[in-house]
Amino acid sequence: MAKVQIKVNDNGSLRVTGDVELIDADGNVFETKSTFSLCRCGLSEKKPFCDGNHKGQFDSCVRAKKVLDE
Repeated sequence: MAKVQIKVNDNGSLRVTGDVELIDADGNVFETKSTFSLCRCGLSEKKPFCDGNHKGQFDSCVRAKKVLDE
């Protein structure tokens, strides 16, 4: 199975690339493409998908912790 990639965009969405199944709390399936963006700010009118309403209103730059070789 191919590896799915989720990229945390600075001040923006979660960019999902790969074949995934996205479901709501009731088990209903959202229609997705092979690449799509999920809202991270809560301002989108198309939740769970990003519609760009975060621009200039959301500030978050997340970085993974680097693992040191032992």
